[in-house]
Amino acid sequence: MFNKLLKWTLPLLVLALAIAGGRYIVSQRPDAPQFTPPQVPVSIDAIRVAPQDYRVVVHSEGTVEPRTESTLIPQVSGQIVAISPTFREGGFFEAGDILVTLDPRDYELAIASAEAQVAQAQSALEQELAQAKVVEGDWRMLGKEAPELGLRKPQIAAARATLLSAESQLERARFDLERTRIRAPYDGQVLEKNVDVGQFVSTGTLLARVYATDYVEIRLPLTDRQLEFVDLPERFRGETAQRGTAGPEVVVKADIGRQLWQWSGRVVRAEGAIDTSTRQLFVVAQVDDPYERVADGQPPLRIGQFVEVEIQGRTLADAFVLPRGAVRDSGDVLIVDADSRLERRPVSVAWTDGEYAIVTRGLEAGDVINVTPLAVAASGTLVAATIDGVPPAPRRRPDVDQVAEGRSQ
Repeated sequence: MFNKLLKWTLPLLVLALAIAGGRYIVSQRPDAPQFTPPQVPVSIDAIRVAPQDYRVVVHSEGTVEPRTESTLIPQVSGQIVAISPTFREGGFFEAGDILVTLDPRDYELAIASAEAQVAQAQSALEQELAQAKVVEGDWRMLGKEAPELGLRKPQIAAARATLLSAESQLERARFDLERTRIRAPYDGQVLEKNVDVGQFVSTGTLLARVYATDYVEIRLPLTDRQLEFVDLPERFRGETAQRGTAGPEVVVKADIGRQLWQWSGRVVRAEGAIDTSTRQLFVVAQVDDPYERVADGQPPLRIGQFVEVEIQGRTLADAFVLPRGAVRDSGDVLIVDADSRLERRPVSVAWTDGEYAIVTRGLEAGDVINVTPLAVAASGTLVAATIDGVPPAPRRRPDVDQVAEGRSQ
């Protein structure tokens, strides 16, 4: 009986001793060194901002158009006998230059005929006046007053009317002769020539298309956002053109070949209505004397040329100029605080262009702004900021030093 009891209790005793011994061994093990994983700062570029006055530049584009474009049409018929050497596509002319000459012989003959008619009418009037004077003398000798018919007053009036008509015909013939010499209406250039020497033209024939060269105009579309920053030369009913305010200056740019050329101009007016299809307002910029030769070999600003225009807008006072990428899509920026940690801050952006974002509210002088694109940027992120090109000072890593000391022990 004792042996049977011992057979069952001995294994249990051994198992209990093993468990107790294992617990004792586990309780006597040395503690492992504890350390916190180091937080690695994110390297970024940043700038320190300061308020400044910023001049907004509004960009637009358009096509160069002439100030005035006209069609030359003869007022009389005839054969072209001569044209000016400048009457060619691209030829320049001055106001009053004779561009086309029609055969004047028919009109010279018409003048001679009209002069003869004037002479005949003048002679007939003089005869009537002389006869009236004789009749008046005869009635006076009789001691009576001559009647109106006796004084030939109706005949004299008819003779004077005939003379006046003849003189009018003579004046018309002289005008027609003058119209055989078709003159330039202003200083300009020939855009299109449709006739040449020997061709017969009649009244209404299109001789050429010409345009003025004293200045050119460019229609520029502006959105509501752009109009906010442009001082337009507005005019109101009852005001004369002289009372209108001068518009902002513009810089006209065009690529000709591989070189960029520039011309200076000014916005002179705004059109009267907003385009209903684009909801934009067109303003008109003017460039004076676009065909003037300049010393640096600048080409002329030609009609029909596509150009880009920079309009000098309003000045934003005490604004902060940031790279456009510094402002996130959510409308905030990332500030680097005194502990080198990021902080999100909402800002008010007044103007943006292809390069800069102009902030008017939300920043203070001396703020450090992150300009490095970050996919994920949570507030409190530790950063190593290179500010205005100056790299950050080396940071101490006490947590790493503690790990190294623990491993050495």
